Amino acid sequence: MNPRLKALTYLHIAVFLWGFTAILGKLISYNSLNLVWHRMLITAVVYFCIPAVWKGVSGLSRKDWLIFLGIGVIVALHWLTFYGSIKLGNSASVTLACLGSASFFSAVIDPLINRKRMRMQELLMGLLVIVGILIIHDALSTAPANHTDYTGAIATGIVSAALAALFTALNKRNIERASSLSISAIEMLSGAVLLSVVFPMMADAHATWIPGFNPEQGNYDLLWILLLALVCTNLTFYLGTFALKEISAFTANLSVNLEPIYGIVLGALIFKEHTALNLEFYLGAAMILVSVFLQTFLEYRQRKNTAL
Repeated sequence: MNPRLKALTYLHIAVFLWGFTAILGKLISYNSLNLVWHRMLITAVVYFCIPAVWKGVSGLSRKDWLIFLGIGVIVALHWLTFYGSIKLGNSASVTLACLGSASFFSAVIDPLINRKRMRMQELLMGLLVIVGILIIHDALSTAPANHTDYTGAIATGIVSAALAALFTALNKRNIERASSLSISAIEMLSGAVLLSVVFPMMADAHATWIPGFNPEQGNYDLLWILLLALVCTNLTFYLGTFALKEISAFTANLSVNLEPIYGIVLGALIFKEHTALNLEFYLGAAMILVSVFLQTFLEYRQRKNTAL
């Protein structure tokens, strides 16, 4: 396999696994705080078992540590709201559709943080995203009455998308301060430490300190959280980093935009979510995804014309 084909294969495996994180979030039986604490703790422990991580972080200044520790808190909040949205709506598809609004928030947040001029075309694409979310909300408001809080799920999913745009912009601004491996390790450590302090204070009778595993009772939480941390976090970091050495940023961004599609398809195949979601929902989701791909394409054209 030639290096470029290998890189594309690795990247699509990583994107597919990122789409699968929403599925695992729905499969895990305990709440989002418990889930994110386990995910970040396991991921951080694995990172700091890698000698290259210790070598990378040992040379960082106190300022660099504080920056990435702070970004790690935002990552933790993003995951808390991401999985919180899934638990509220009992749907991976709804949350992943809302996550598509990250492109709109990026159009506003990234120029402010990285001191760039806002582009009108990105804001217009953002309006298309908003229309898509309104269509989704209208579609879900007509769903049969049950214990599912679709409005809360959509609101929480939008907050999660905004947080994703925020920590991405902050990482982009500070990426030259350290290796990507060191950055990820510190951010996971930050979230793990924060949640290790918060979780005991907020733990209730249903809190799970150690994930359970009892196949006879249908409890596979330990398996799901290990897959989420080791495969969908640690492994995907390696695959994504390898891919970026061989392919362009445009190709990478275009591929990453497939994450919600993979997740929605998996939600339909595994949980039969399409039976609870009508055509109007998928129309709204399609509008969001079209805006994301169209924005990426317009950015590519603009850069190509600038290069010429």
